Amino acid sequence: MTQAPHDPSPKAPRRVALIVAVSWFMQNLDSTIINTSLPQLAHTFGVDTVSVNIGITAYVVAGAALIPLGGWLSDRYGAKRVFATAIVVFGLASVGCAACTELWQFVLARVVQGVGGALMMPVGRIIVLRNAGKEDLLRATALITWPALIAPVVAPVVGGALTTWYGWQWIFLLNVPLALAGTALVLAYVPGLREPDPRPLDRVGTVLIITALSLAIYGLSELAHPSAVGLNLALLAVGTLVGVAAVRRFRRAAHPLIELGPLRVPTFAASTVHAGNLIRLAISATPFLLPLMLQEAWRLSPLEAGQIVLVYFLGNLVIKAITTPLLRRFGFRTVLIANGVGVALSIGAFGLLDVRTGFVLVAVVSFVAGVTRSIEFTGINTLSFADIGPADRASASTLFSMTQQISVALGVAAAAIVLQVAHGSAATPLTQGDFSLAFGLCGAVALAGALLMVRLRPEAGHEVTGHRPRRKGEVISRT
Repeated sequence: MTQAPHDPSPKAPRRVALIVAVSWFMQNLDSTIINTSLPQLAHTFGVDTVSVNIGITAYVVAGAALIPLGGWLSDRYGAKRVFATAIVVFGLASVGCAACTELWQFVLARVVQGVGGALMMPVGRIIVLRNAGKEDLLRATALITWPALIAPVVAPVVGGALTTWYGWQWIFLLNVPLALAGTALVLAYVPGLREPDPRPLDRVGTVLIITALSLAIYGLSELAHPSAVGLNLALLAVGTLVGVAAVRRFRRAAHPLIELGPLRVPTFAASTVHAGNLIRLAISATPFLLPLMLQEAWRLSPLEAGQIVLVYFLGNLVIKAITTPLLRRFGFRTVLIANGVGVALSIGAFGLLDVRTGFVLVAVVSFVAGVTRSIEFTGINTLSFADIGPADRASASTLFSMTQQISVALGVAAAAIVLQVAHGSAATPLTQGDFSLAFGLCGAVALAGALLMVRLRPEAGHEVTGHRPRRKGEVISRT
């Protein structure tokens, strides 16, 4: 691997992580801010609000499908160049979204925007991993985690204000200065890294995995629509079968698009595929269920519901300052087990609340749920790459991004299906009992994930945290 000259300062990995985080903030903000403007979009395009959801689905599917190419492109053309190009594509597509007057135009623009976002995610993580040593990994991961925590807090307020005062087009035009700043920072400060002898493109594997992810993610995203359950289940089944064929291809190909070696690393498998995936699934369902419960079952206004959701996401932010010291003091295994149980209990606790519960108790539960969410995300995101060698970081980043997209889609789809099955009739409003069941099941899934963390070694990821558990009979010198 060759590397362009760059700043050797100890602050360089932190600066690179911060630049990537700023770009991810733009992406995360865009993916959440659009929800506030769906009625206005529908009015402009002359369709009903439900029809506009195809623009959201198109973005998610395009993003998921193109993620696998991120690692290969970064090796072939250099991570810096691909990341900067992805930001430019995202910014130009945002301008295209703002200029749309028809729904079909909007869908096409969102697909292009999803492509830019898809390349930003794994390639940005590759850049951070290649520039951070073991001693910097925990701090760097904490920095690139904050966009997912802050964006949902500011998106409803910013989106509502822009849409009300200036029009929905400005929720996309907001990305232009962010994209310009992000591109300039990447070109100025991110080192140029690329493989001197990149592997050839696995064309068969590329077609298989893009087809599999497109069908599976679309099927999951639309599974809650009762009018097409059979079709979406069929798409999900076909996508799963094609995914199995893709995995077989990657195992046998001389130069697979995605190396599956990281899956043999216990810490990566636990935090990305097994235990961590269950916890991420349950956490992803919560932001979907909570505002829905507050408005549908509790009959709160959007503003009243927004105040409670704001407390939930504030919990995410407040705890960030002590998450890294917490992991250094107690280690990954202890924190992920104990905090994972906290995630499960706080999610389940939402189902025990009702409209008669006092605001203070609701706020406390929301805040604790946000705190545990933040700690768990930082922990599993960092542990995923704690034992991954430099040669496997590109493939590990791709696998991580893929499983993350799938778990988010699966979490929302599963929550919607539980509500549908529990409620039965679409003619009457959802009840508190429907949400109690959904939150209870999500809590049980998170608890299963937390208990699976018991399989981690006590010293798992110790090179990253510096935590070394005391072994039986060991005497710690105090001199």
